[in-house]
Order: sequence, then structure tokens, then C-alpha cells
Amino acid sequence: MGKIILTGDRPTGKLHLGHYIGSLRRRVELQEAGDYEKMFVFMADVQALTDNADNPEKIRQNIIEVALDYLSAGLNPEKCTLFIQSQITELAELTTYLMNLVSVSRVQRNPTVKTEVKMRGFEGESIPLGFFCYPVSQAADITLFKATTVPAGEDQEPMLEVTRELVRRFNQVYAPVLVEPNIMLPENATARRLPGTDGKEKMSKSLGNCIYLSDDADTVWQKVRSMYTDPEHINLNDPGHVEGNAVFTYLDAFSKDEDFAKFLPEYQNLDELKDHYRRGGLGDMKCKKFLNQILNEFLEPMRQRRHEFEQDIPEIYNILRKGTEQARETAAQTMSEVRSAMQINYFDDKELIQSQAERFRAK
Repeated sequence: MGKIILTGDRPTGKLHLGHYIGSLRRRVELQEAGDYEKMFVFMADVQALTDNADNPEKIRQNIIEVALDYLSAGLNPEKCTLFIQSQITELAELTTYLMNLVSVSRVQRNPTVKTEVKMRGFEGESIPLGFFCYPVSQAADITLFKATTVPAGEDQEPMLEVTRELVRRFNQVYAPVLVEPNIMLPENATARRLPGTDGKEKMSKSLGNCIYLSDDADTVWQKVRSMYTDPEHINLNDPGHVEGNAVFTYLDAFSKDEDFAKFLPEYQNLDELKDHYRRGGLGDMKCKKFLNQILNEFLEPMRQRRHEFEQDIPEIYNILRKGTEQARETAAQTMSEVRSAMQINYFDDKELIQSQAERFRAK
């Protein structure tokens, strides 16, 4: 069996720099490399509804926003399959079967679930069951398409471990049908968990600390200008700290040596800039202006491509429809194997029908 990639996003809003650094950039690189037999990228609207059940319109409106972000970032529907999760009914079926193979306590121990529950303010018994079962739903997404590789941030590793456990359990109980996936972390270790502009948590729509891929230049500058730096770096000559400083974390993630020659020629590279900041004599605003130039140069081509795609929205939905149809073909094949392994393919099991007929004739 060939190598298969599966990855996706919850369509709860436009995508931001955290999405790009965490997985989107790598998806485009992998797509262009052509080292994988198939690549599936989906909008996880079912999972988005687990904590937005009373606001389906939010999800419906953001499907197109995420699709536009995908296309403007460089995902090509001729090279990867773009689809909508809820339109693959086999996912719901496989989720149900996998739920029987994992305990409540195992899901409760998942650190990613704990973090997400805390972020959303759920307490005790107020956690929606669908949200609590998120790891199982994610496992179904991955295993239904027999993904071997999942590009994601390090916060998703606990989810992948649940998936691997479920694969081993299913294959042991029934038959070796499902495939154990591996996570593919971002190459830039400092950007695996890109903080928000507040410097305190990872970039998150719900925390309002995002820079979106579709933000215009003025909006980016407003957000960079207010970005968290070093609270002890009050005066220009004060020694500064780059650790925990959001501006320098973003520079680690996005700056290149050639950016210095273009925008800040008095320094050759980021190491020199950091050394000066640590010594003192370098103001936060100068660093922020430099970061702003880098981010806007990086985002401008995406903005232009997004504007072009926005001119034909019906075609975007057509792309998603075609991708969903392709994904459904793969899903149907896997579920046929799953039902056969579980011996619940009653109408297709000619041997079962014949043996039962013989048994009752012999009465």
C-alpha cells in the first residue's frame, strides 16, 4: 500500500498563521513533492459542530472561508482531494464502531482533550458527548482513508496515539484492515506551537489572538504593533529577553537571512538581532516593524490569489463537491472491508446466507 496523507481543519473561522506554520505550509510542500500516493485535506465540520451545535450557520459560512484559505495558500485540487467531512456518511458509521473499542477513562486522560475542555469553559457534566468523543471521531477520519501520515502540530500527538491504539485494537479483535498513522511535525521546532499575539497561549480564534492569512496589511500592522514582547524591557537600553517574546518567536518562524538584507541591513541574520536585543539598545518597535514587513511580504501573494478565487464562488463549491465524491469512493471501499472484518456485511455474505439456509433445512 502506498503512502497516504490526511489532514484538515475545523471550519470555525478563517485560517491563521498558526494553522499555516503548524500544518498548512507543510501540506503544500508535500503536495508539490509528489512523494505520496494520495493526499486528503478536509473541512471537519462535524467536529466543529461538537461545540457549536447551536450555531450551525457559523460553520456553514466558514466552509467557504477555509476553502478560500486552502486554495490561496497553494493547495491544488488537481493534486490533492479537498472534501467536507459531514458529506462522508461512512465517517459517522466508523466512529460508532470505534467507540466500542476505547474506554471513557482513556479519553478522559487525553491531554489535548483536557486543554480544549478548559479553553471552552466546559465544566464537569456540561461537556457535550460529541465533543468528549472528538478523539474517536478523529481516529475515524484518519483510518477511513488509511492515512499513513498526518501533518499536524505537536499538540495533536496525544490524538494520534489514541488512533494508533484503536487501530491495534480493531485489527486484533477483527482483522488487519486499518492502518497505524504517524504524525509529521513541523520542521521548525520553535513554530510547532506558534503563540498568539498575546504571547500566552497558542494562536486561537476563540482567544482573539490571531493573525489571519486573509488579514490586510493595515490589520497585520495593528496586531503586530500590539504584540507581547518582554515586560522587563521598558527602556531602550534595558537588556531584553527573546525567550517567551512573541515577536522573536514569530521571527524564528518566518524570517530568513535575505529579509535582513532587504529590510534591516544593519544585521546579517536573526542571531545578530537577538544578541543586540539581549545586550540592550534595541527597541521593541524596531523589531515589530521588521516583523511586520516580513509578514506582509509573505501574506501579499495569498491575498491576491484569494481575491481571484473570490470572483467565482460557485466554482469553489464545485471543487469541494468533486473532491467529496472522490473521497466517498475511498471511504466506501474501506467500510466494505471494515464490515466484512466485523462480520456485519449480512447481505453480501453469501457463505452466511447459505450456511443458515442449510441449518434451517436440517431441522
